[in-house]
Amino acid sequence: MQATMEKKSGTADILSRGGKYLTFVLCGEEYGLEILKVREIIGIMGVTPVPQTPKFIKGVINLRGKVIPVVDLRLKFGFEEVDYTKETCIIVVEVESVLTGIIVDTVSEVLDITNEELETTPNLGEDVNTDIFIGVAKIKDKVKILLDLDKILGAEEINLVESLSAIR
Repeated sequence: MQATMEKKSGTADILSRGGKYLTFVLCGEEYGLEILKVREIIGIMGVTPVPQTPKFIKGVINLRGKVIPVVDLRLKFGFEEVDYTKETCIIVVEVESVLTGIIVDTVSEVLDITNEELETTPNLGEDVNTDIFIGVAKIKDKVKILLDLDKILGAEEINLVESLSAIR
């Protein structure tokens, strides 16, 4: 009974997460982030590597005098690393008051997704952590996976990112 209540509560929460999302492409698939977490979008630039960090943390950039850690979302998700192109960009996001850059293949558009277009994330098996997904949006016969940045950049990553931000 408790699990059923939690599941229903989670479904209600997901289905009330309609709003504006910035969509982007990774490995040919479209994903979305809540627009309120996005601070700006910049072209790919030189990233200074930082030793002894996980492979998905590409390093830091100097953005108008602020040192900002950069995470390659492809590597964070376990996808194949590819060379950056002119379409590759960095989305600067704010999670728990910490600015972080996330590298994506290309940015698509800002969509206003309604609650009716949202569905809960399907069960993808025990080995897949679906906590990082807000849900799935069905728009014009296409599926867009909506990501929960708070879960993707969890406490461990936030602590690491904060320590990298402190580099002067």
